[in-house]
Amino acid sequence: MQFKHPELLYALFLLVIPIIVHLFQLRKFQKEEFTNVEFLKKVTIQTRKSSQLKKWLTLLTRLLLLAAIIIAFAQPYTSKAENFSAKNQTVIYLDNSFSMQAKGPSGELLKRAVQDIMNTVDEDEEISILTNNETYKNTTIKAIKNDLLQLGYSPNQLTYNSALLKAKHLLKNSNNSLNNIVFISDFQQQNEPFNLENDSIINYLLVKLSPVNTNNVSIDSIYVSKNTPSNFEVNVDLKNSGNAVENLPVSLFNGENLLAKTSVSIDKEASANFLIPVNTAIEGKITIDDIGLQFDNELFFSVNPIEKINVLTISASDDGFLNNIFTTDEFNFTSTPLEQLNYNIIDTQNLIVLNELENIPTSLSSVLKSFTDNGGYVVVIPSEEINLQSYNNLLINYNGNLFEKIDNEKRITTINYSHPLYSNGVFEKQVTNFQYPKVNSFYNMNTNNSSSILQYEDGSPFLAQAFNSFIFTSALNSENSNFKNSPLIVPTLYNIGRLSLKTPRLYYTIGNEYTYDVDVQLQQDNILTLISQTGSIIPQQQYFNNKISITTTDIPDISGIYTINNRDEGLMHVSYNYNRIESGLMYESLDIKNDNVTVSNSITNVFDILKSDGKVNELWKWFVIFALLFLMIEMLILKYFK
Repeated sequence: MQFKHPELLYALFLLVIPIIVHLFQLRKFQKEEFTNVEFLKKVTIQTRKSSQLKKWLTLLTRLLLLAAIIIAFAQPYTSKAENFSAKNQTVIYLDNSFSMQAKGPSGELLKRAVQDIMNTVDEDEEISILTNNETYKNTTIKAIKNDLLQLGYSPNQLTYNSALLKAKHLLKNSNNSLNNIVFISDFQQQNEPFNLENDSIINYLLVKLSPVNTNNVSIDSIYVSKNTPSNFEVNVDLKNSGNAVENLPVSLFNGENLLAKTSVSIDKEASANFLIPVNTAIEGKITIDDIGLQFDNELFFSVNPIEKINVLTISASDDGFLNNIFTTDEFNFTSTPLEQLNYNIIDTQNLIVLNELENIPTSLSSVLKSFTDNGGYVVVIPSEEINLQSYNNLLINYNGNLFEKIDNEKRITTINYSHPLYSNGVFEKQVTNFQYPKVNSFYNMNTNNSSSILQYEDGSPFLAQAFNSFIFTSALNSENSNFKNSPLIVPTLYNIGRLSLKTPRLYYTIGNEYTYDVDVQLQQDNILTLISQTGSIIPQQQYFNNKISITTTDIPDISGIYTINNRDEGLMHVSYNYNRIESGLMYESLDIKNDNVTVSNSITNVFDILKSDGKVNELWKWFVIFALLFLMIEMLILKYFK
């Protein structure tokens, strides 16, 4: 038992005064002599004993009465808290990721959690609430009630470590406080397991909400699997985390119009295929009928009219192989010898190829530097005999340096599979036993500030990238190399061409960083916007001579098809979808051995624990009752004790 005002307890020492008065009474008795005193003596003895007992009982009740009053004024209490003045700090992490759409015993896990919080936590209690996309610091349930009722699902789930770190930052730095972090989640498995370090100053209360079933079918991805002159085939991959489904409808829409419908049987994985006409703008949507999670039951994609990429070849050698790669259906290919080059057309190009020039004029080096600074790309293919100084003047702009021709034969044996040229489905798997291309002569190059794409057997580069330049270290003519006959040449040069104007993909995943280009020239002060049915967004954009480069990261945050607008003119469509990482319903076990960790499946139980831990039981009322009781006992003694 503790006291709010323990200094008042010193008044208990004053109780010794009535005891002293009782023991040393100054009252004197007068003796009277009688002739026959035998009977009177007996009466006197009995009267004196009764009187003494009555006085002692009266004294005791009065002492207890006074003691109860003094203790009541000292305000005693009991509490589990070590210090009555300790402040109770509570931070709640409420997981509002898409996996919380799953149905629990009383409905969607997130909606039920919100109701339990509002019903259990006192309206005026100061708390902090953290979600995946919102933070409410030092507030009350009453103040944010409407926000909680309207809380939506977040496409970007915090990692458990990030959520814990943010929750700790919301706790005020105080040595005299009770710190509680409440984690409310379904604890779906992430890349890193959920772990808690021992922390003596923080109590962790984990509420694991479990769905009634883990059956869920999701649309995982869509990609072009085959091209024909009149159609291209898209492949839709589906995944299932529960029981097998015999007949699952899969539909393809263009806007609101149903284009095709099929059905699949799925155990763990399945695919559906659709044919789409070429050169047709499609605002596509794939849908399935599934009663599990809802966010992954549709996937948006966009097919835009082909934007042809402008490729200029400045050639001193046969460039027929380039003409065969940069075909007219996707590229505007122009070839010119150096002597006939029109410098005025350079700014309108996306890619310039220097094909085995022996000498690069200083004027051309300066123009190409400005060209790449404004978003253009350059491919350098050296001749067998070059003016080293002229090449160095160009390549020094890209932190590369050609020097010393070497006439040794080398094989091209190493492929950088993670490079963007090869990372998008060029290879089904890493190849180690293909027929290696070779060169008869090459140039050494400093690659300190460049990345190697293809390498010789000794690790030196055959093809390297430095900023917006791709540099071959060997001539590609048939006399010097058989690279033209290698299956690598087509995807390498074709993807360099596609990279020079990054047209939007079929779709993008929300939460990741992407950059794509729009082939447009804007008037002064004009900006591009992303328009959808839910509103408009101004994305990050960078202006170049003949294109606008758009970069998106956290926005947009709602899946759908967006129109890229220049004022009121729609230029093209781009689609964004939610990440499917939460579609697989796999959960943590939460087998944590820690004295400061409490694991429960009920929000109500957890907050009852918090209330009991911080609850203060006031006892002063009981001592007032005791004082009244002793007063009544004293009155009864004085009135009825004979």
